Amino acid sequence: MPQTPGDRPAYEPADVPPDAASPPPAPPAPPGAAPAEAGGSGPRRMPPWLPRALALAGVITLAFLALLWLLARLRGLLLLVLVSLFLAFAIEPAVNRLAARGWRRGAATGLMFVVIAVLLAAFVGGIGSLLATQTSHLINGFPGYVRHVIDWINATFGTRLSRDTLFQRLPTVTGTLSRHVSGLAQNVWGIGTTAFGVIFKALGVLLFTFYLSAQGPQLRRTVCSLLPPHRQRAVLRAWEIAIDKTGGYIYSRALLALISAVAHYIALAGLGVPYAVTLALWVGVVSQFIPAVGTYLAGAVPVLIALTRSPSTALWILLFIIAYQQIENYLLQPRITARTLDMHPAVAFGLVLAGVAVAGPVGALVALPFGASVQAFAGAYVRRYEVEEHPLTRTTPPRRERRASRRTPRWARRWLGRLRRRK
Repeated sequence: MPQTPGDRPAYEPADVPPDAASPPPAPPAPPGAAPAEAGGSGPRRMPPWLPRALALAGVITLAFLALLWLLARLRGLLLLVLVSLFLAFAIEPAVNRLAARGWRRGAATGLMFVVIAVLLAAFVGGIGSLLATQTSHLINGFPGYVRHVIDWINATFGTRLSRDTLFQRLPTVTGTLSRHVSGLAQNVWGIGTTAFGVIFKALGVLLFTFYLSAQGPQLRRTVCSLLPPHRQRAVLRAWEIAIDKTGGYIYSRALLALISAVAHYIALAGLGVPYAVTLALWVGVVSQFIPAVGTYLAGAVPVLIALTRSPSTALWILLFIIAYQQIENYLLQPRITARTLDMHPAVAFGLVLAGVAVAGPVGALVALPFGASVQAFAGAYVRRYEVEEHPLTRTTPPRRERRASRRTPRWARRWLGRLRRRK
């Protein structure tokens, strides 16, 4: 219907002049987009908290990378402190006993250091004199030993090895070894630097161990002063558990060393190997208290000494050492560790492997007491619940349960049955 001039449509606002063109419709907003602000037609601004959040995330990332870099740089120092803490835990019970009798903790710690040094010097001195004597015998009688070994191999395995051919090749082997030894001797600076580093680390371990043991109460008071009372009790409980478990670890190692020494003494004396007592002590102590390479060092010396008797004796000693090592690894050590540290054998074996993978020989040394301490602390503070009876959780075989029920008197079984029916 045509409109007369001056008329407006019913939907047109009153303030719009009649001849003004209507604005184009706004494009539809995409699905999920927030509605535009009232009175604004420009793009939305960045939220004011987003730059601060990005800056905080960058600072946290840089701080984490800096911490990783610092830990990598201080790895050697942290390992020294860890070994020192382990040694301080080991001598803590003896120092506490001496302190309870009126000794000053510094003097008690020094006395423990002197006792350990005397025992170590006596052990190393006895083994060193034995090794020096037997090494000189081996070097002087090396041609005779070679002839004896070749004759034994030919008689035992039916081979035709020639002694003359072997002795003709010995100068070449000797010349190669002499060149390697001379090259090693020329690198005096590198050897001296390595030796100085080992001595410096040993002195650092002794210094840290002395202060951690002599100043133990002061250190614990300093740590506890930074914590509320309930946290102090938890820290002191954890410290006490660590000392107990470290002592249990030392006890288990000493017991394994004693068993190993007795077993190897019986084998060495039975085969007629000289210095059986000294060699048995060497095998027991070195194989238990030197991680990773201790087993190989302990077994090499008796085999070399047995070689002075006969090749067959050396072979039997080697077979006995290998067999005993398997018995110790899979039978003795898990059971003794489980009793002294209250830890499952599989868990103990896994902790040793994990310690070697993380920190090498030091990790193998401290993995068991650390894991036992964590397990005991968790057992003291983690809540446990009663386990529902189920075939998958049954620890006693059904046959043993039947045998136990048969041993129970008939009247007791009837009474228990009535109680179960009432429930």
